Amino acid sequence: MAADLSQIVKAYDVRGVVPDQWDEPLAELFGAAFVHVTGADAIVVGHDMRPSSPGLSGAFARGAAAQGADVTMIGLCSTDQLYFASGSFGLPGAMFTASHNPAQYNGIKMCRAGAAPVGQDSGLSEIRTLVESWASAPEPAATPGTITERDTLKDYAAHLKSLVDVASIRPLKVVVDAGNGMGGHTVPTVFEGLALDLVPMFFELDGTFPNHEANPLDPKNIVDLQARVRAEGADLGLAFDGDADRCFVVDERGEPVSPSAITALVAARELAKHPGGTIIHNLITSWSVPEVVRESGGVPVRTRVGHSFIKEEMARTGAVFGGEHSAHYYFRDFWNADTGMLAALHVLAALGGQEGPLSELVASYDRYAASGEINSTVDDQTARMAAVRAAFETRDGVSIDTLDGLTVTAPTWWFNLRPSNTEPLLRLNAEAQDETTMTAIRDEVLSLVRATD
Repeated sequence: MAADLSQIVKAYDVRGVVPDQWDEPLAELFGAAFVHVTGADAIVVGHDMRPSSPGLSGAFARGAAAQGADVTMIGLCSTDQLYFASGSFGLPGAMFTASHNPAQYNGIKMCRAGAAPVGQDSGLSEIRTLVESWASAPEPAATPGTITERDTLKDYAAHLKSLVDVASIRPLKVVVDAGNGMGGHTVPTVFEGLALDLVPMFFELDGTFPNHEANPLDPKNIVDLQARVRAEGADLGLAFDGDADRCFVVDERGEPVSPSAITALVAARELAKHPGGTIIHNLITSWSVPEVVRESGGVPVRTRVGHSFIKEEMARTGAVFGGEHSAHYYFRDFWNADTGMLAALHVLAALGGQEGPLSELVASYDRYAASGEINSTVDDQTARMAAVRAAFETRDGVSIDTLDGLTVTAPTWWFNLRPSNTEPLLRLNAEAQDETTMTAIRDEVLSLVRATD
């Protein structure tokens, strides 16, 4: 076998270094296993711009076709474009991408028909077990499937624009940093015909990422966008990650807009269309999110961090929208899948539907001082978590829950401390009614987490 799968199978995808852990023969086995586990007689496959993606996706398709499944290859696409194809065709899908990870990585994000997730408890472990059991390719089907190509970009763009009214917005100047990722492929088509003066940055598809990592969650990767927004006098800036399923926003001053504020803004807009609807948010989004949801007549539902948990709750509750601190945005009208592009269109519609600047528009959705996510490397995650809990659990007015890690809540502040599943890290998020309180809580928790005794 080409790889130790325990090192490359994650919560929702398969990821590894190419070609050391992850090569075409292994991808072919995954294609065969995907068909066996899903029972599909037809699937859809797409890929990003990484140099290894066409070969890996082609091998996956051959493995699937050898087991009798007809394969529709949609070629270069964003991850949410693959979800669109899975949803609109009613087929299971596989997207070859390593998202925001460095150039030497690649992987698969898999879904069932209708963009339903394939997670550790919903098929991924079965696929892994099956691949590990095969010394070579399994016996082919008596009648192999076909492999055909289909372009879905225009249909994807049309569907997104059917979900939010951007036709009548005032003219806006928008800088978009695609980070040499798939946003450079999708943005021109999605934004075509809109009242936008588009200033493109790094739209050339290049999976070696020559300008900066395609990970806008890291502040150093949006510095170029911030500077360009200021230089251009633009109304806003948008940054997409490598597979363009996440979108980050900066305002007219070049200041980052919190994904929690975007979640609250989009939630209010969705609730205007679906009064009384349910909105999903993970437990480290801002207090602003459930507040805005209630003020807008909706029902907020709090979940663990992670797309599989969000999508499960979306399906269980019939929620109209869900958002995460990491700038993943999920829509019922998009098969409960995440699409940063649709969130971007909502921001454009909201900004273009009034005369004020973006900073003023989002101010009412950004009410608290937040630390952002802070990672600490620790030798013993359990012991450090226990030390933090012991320091806070006896304080008056404090409540504790363990839905996902440790969440400690007081009347004017809260923090969450979660262990990483893949690295020896603890991740801290803290929020308070003012900067001074947030800083004090943040520093107290970090001193406990990073203590050496």
